[in-house]
Amino acid sequence: MSVDWKRTIFICLGLGAFAFFYFAPPFDPAVDPQGNIFELSREAQMAIGLFLLAGIWWVFEVIPIGVTSIMIGVTQAAFFIRPAQEAFAAFADSSVLFILGSLMLGLAFTKSGLTNRIAFKMLTVVGQNPKKILLGTFVITAGLTHFMAHTAVAATMFPVLVIILKMYQDDVTEPSKFGQALFIGMAYTAGAGSLATMLGAARGPVAVSFFGEFTGNEVTFLEYSYAMAPFGWAMVFIIWLLMAFVIFKPEKNEIEGLKEKAAETYSKLGPLTAKEYFVMFLALSVITVLALQNFIPALAELNRAVPILIATILMFLTGLFTVEDLEKEVPWNIVLLFAGAMSMGIALWETGAAEWMAIKWLAMFDGAPWIVFILAIGFLVIVLTNFIMNVAAIAITLPVALVIAGYLGLNPHMILWVSLSAAGLPFLLLIGAAPNAIAYQSRQFTTMKFFMTGIPFTLIYLAVLVLFTVVIWPIMGINPLLN
Repeated sequence: MSVDWKRTIFICLGLGAFAFFYFAPPFDPAVDPQGNIFELSREAQMAIGLFLLAGIWWVFEVIPIGVTSIMIGVTQAAFFIRPAQEAFAAFADSSVLFILGSLMLGLAFTKSGLTNRIAFKMLTVVGQNPKKILLGTFVITAGLTHFMAHTAVAATMFPVLVIILKMYQDDVTEPSKFGQALFIGMAYTAGAGSLATMLGAARGPVAVSFFGEFTGNEVTFLEYSYAMAPFGWAMVFIIWLLMAFVIFKPEKNEIEGLKEKAAETYSKLGPLTAKEYFVMFLALSVITVLALQNFIPALAELNRAVPILIATILMFLTGLFTVEDLEKEVPWNIVLLFAGAMSMGIALWETGAAEWMAIKWLAMFDGAPWIVFILAIGFLVIVLTNFIMNVAAIAITLPVALVIAGYLGLNPHMILWVSLSAAGLPFLLLIGAAPNAIAYQSRQFTTMKFFMTGIPFTLIYLAVLVLFTVVIWPIMGINPLLN
């Protein structure tokens, strides 16, 4: 049996990273600007090693990404980083079940025929130019995230993109530049679009709530969108330009006969069926309940997984789904990926490892020019949010950043917008956001391809952050410095 040396090297590299933190002597404590000391416990030190081990194995895909997630839970229990019941609790966390429900909702669109209808209607509008098709899909994806969770949007758009790719190339499993632009771009624009309102992801309401507790300043829904929508849409169009014209320039300039074929196929679909109406009703009901949680106190305490799981149960009760769909169609590898990511993030949070890393990093910039500190916050959050929940990344970073910002005379609102902008754009790893993992199902790219694509986009994000901080937000009346 031949040995895959590349795979073996990265397996050993991950194990070596964990071994280093396991056997290393205790690290120096972190000290924040107020003089508070944060010790790194033995469990926290091992959690950082596990964090690196998981990251290496995920990026280089040395084993299935879902199996790496199982390894995260097993390692925590085996090395007593956290008790087994806590380490594995994340595998049934409500956020993981929400992702499962979102995937099922996307599958329902396909089974009912709605996916075909949406795809062919869009193609009749945008035409035959692959670059315009990319623009159309990105705008639709970003627009939908203004009203529904970006996970649900990605799950809904995925089957639409599969149909579009089929029109571009017969073999949808064969990677192409257009296919990579289509699916990676969908993941990226789902994140960028979700920045525009509090309805696109949980990070918005959570960050605003933290901000209110730390500063005593309330941020309204409109104030949030006023600051974040321009940033989100600027990133959407930058993503399209780079995907379509630079990084993944499509192999074809035109797909001959596409518009006519799409129009003909769409006309053959006929009127909406009862199944399509049923799925539309369920989807709109879920979206409505999730949206109203921000305005109706009675719904505020309802876990967001509940409405989407109720919709899933109704799909089984009505016969739209069967047990075969549950066994064959649900990408359990992706579900396990997010379960492991949840477990890893909680471990970093509960052991204090994440707080220690954040303070160590941001304390380096105490006394630095304010723009350098702004970039340090953006960089830290965008890196953290690739490994742990973006909500956790904000929860870890925002308190420390606000304390140091006070010493630099920075506007606390600017710290909020910078943190939020970074938390919505995990360009590097699949575990950074559900849309990334959903896009991976296309098999148009590897985890390494996704990671390498994300490096220039992360750098571009930092450049756009400087532009908004120095120019655009001040023009809008959001000044970086306190007067």
